[in-house]
Amino acid sequence: MNLDFSAIKNQKNLLAFSAGVDSTALFFLLLEQDIPFDIAIVDYNLREQSKEEISYAKELANKYSKNIYIKNIEILNHSNFEKNARDIRYAFFKEIIHEHSYENLITAHQLNDKLEWFMMQLSKGAGLIELIGFNEFEQKETYKIYKPLLNITKDDLEIYLQKNNLKYFIDESNFNEKYKRNFFRHNFSDKLLEEFKEGISKSFEYLQNDLNSMNIQYKAIKKIEELEIFLNQHDDNLNIRTIDLSLKKRGILLSNAQRNEILKQKEITISNKINISIYENNIWIAPMLKIIMDKKFKELCRINKIPKNIRAYIFSLDINLKDLML
Repeated sequence: MNLDFSAIKNQKNLLAFSAGVDSTALFFLLLEQDIPFDIAIVDYNLREQSKEEISYAKELANKYSKNIYIKNIEILNHSNFEKNARDIRYAFFKEIIHEHSYENLITAHQLNDKLEWFMMQLSKGAGLIELIGFNEFEQKETYKIYKPLLNITKDDLEIYLQKNNLKYFIDESNFNEKYKRNFFRHNFSDKLLEEFKEGISKSFEYLQNDLNSMNIQYKAIKKIEELEIFLNQHDDNLNIRTIDLSLKKRGILLSNAQRNEILKQKEITISNKINISIYENNIWIAPMLKIIMDKKFKELCRINKIPKNIRAYIFSLDINLKDLML
């Protein structure tokens, strides 16, 4: 299996591990190329087999001298289990990363996952960015998420494990079609990949290249603490994409109604947490604060064209307004 892990070769990495096909294969593929990494695993205490998976994770960590981080959790609200489980899992990973200064979180998402995501987004209405939302690298606030297996199918990973006589587990919940992802997997994506793997992989590559060629400016032109300033691209579609990506990094997923209100009002508070202002040539995003500001500061903000709903955060950090000049 021809994989290039050179991008993380000399960095501090944390592997999201589950003992299933994907993460077990990735564990040994990383070992083969002498990539430094530790592992983190979550036990949701839903299946008896999960104890065996935790035991196997400990066995691998001990055998190959890896640090292992384990979280035991029981989710009481099963109404949206997949989302709740994901939120808990990534909050756990983030906590470890911050505490131990990891640079990358490595996940074992593969081509089946990418196609499932594509089809799920397609079914509910999405643009190009959402449709190909699985990228090799995803920048978070203080670390990157790295997905090195996106061009490899689950079948290929299982063949690799079997060929090398490597132990792995099959999660029985993956066959339960009450979970939307499983429904798409068993009825659509797996069947498509069996027949058209090469073409689908190439199509994703072409789509990503097309998106890159559009040269859309999503990176903040100024960032101080939790204040971000972006270029106003004077295009509602591009602006809302920029805002959407910034808020996702902050753990906020926008609804269509919220997106429409942002574009309509231009200056708005979202989820009682984040203030957004589309003002002249820039987009301003900062945490919402309610504090008393002196008149002199307010006047300086007016002169320097600082949006009203952003001023409190700037004042709270005592940011020099000269540092915000673009």
